[in-house]
Amino acid sequence: MPSVLTLIAAAPGGLADEALAAAREGLREINATPDAVDWLAPGQAFDLRFEGADPAVAERALRSRFAGSAFDLAAQPAQNRRKKLLVADMESTIITRELLNELAAMTGLGSRIIPITERSMRGEIDFAQSLRERVALLKGLSASLLDRVADLIEPTPGARALVQTMRAHGAYTALVSGGFDRFTRLAAELVGMDEDRANHLVIEGGTLAGRVTEPILDPAAKKSSLLEIADARGIGAGEAAAVGDGANDIPMLQAAGLGVAFRGKPAVAAAAKFRLDHADLTGLLYLQGYHANEFRE
Repeated sequence: MPSVLTLIAAAPGGLADEALAAAREGLREINATPDAVDWLAPGQAFDLRFEGADPAVAERALRSRFAGSAFDLAAQPAQNRRKKLLVADMESTIITRELLNELAAMTGLGSRIIPITERSMRGEIDFAQSLRERVALLKGLSASLLDRVADLIEPTPGARALVQTMRAHGAYTALVSGGFDRFTRLAAELVGMDEDRANHLVIEGGTLAGRVTEPILDPAAKKSSLLEIADARGIGAGEAAAVGDGANDIPMLQAAGLGVAFRGKPAVAAAAKFRLDHADLTGLLYLQGYHANEFRE
């Protein structure tokens, strides 16, 4: 079965013919046979088909050859690359910020909340318990602060193109977050996603009650959401793409056919099948074989 090696630079001009020649040579060194090249974006991304080597073996070899280079790479079977479902994390993935951290910073709670967030995203502490602890520290704050935080929402570069391009080609898109539904609704609307799922902050008398509605949308629930949405669409998890950056995304990423760690924490990058460390979110489109002239906004 033919496979494909994809190389993606962060910006146009980041890939030259020398990188293509090195990729061909690297494949030959593991007794693979490189075939046709398809430039997905001139000077920025290409697919190189090959046969005779397992994609995982090829990827390890090429990562070693290109260690230190400022571009992303992945090897995978050439068939069925375009996915019919996208499930995405919100914070530090579809949008640029961690919004609970922003709320903490504007209320003087940053030194207490932000370290817990960071430990949770690295997978050092249980996500659900860490969320309860952080939200408890917000008790008594005015709910109007959520509007100030909402004003900080901005899409990550490439997010809208990723969502709109996949939707234009028939895919369903969902934002599944361990954050709060007050924000996922806005983020989903901003990039044009079909649905959103998140935790719900309890508000009583115009103030934050210091708790969220149970059960918490945790790592297991993220994976369950992907499987549930895929089943409702009549597709398998192998036909889904998932993207996220934190440890709470790992089960979801591992369940998807195209599970991508985006600027992932070390544990996430190690656990995910694919990773993007340099390219923006349009890298997920190149990994599916889309050409830049097919992108939509």
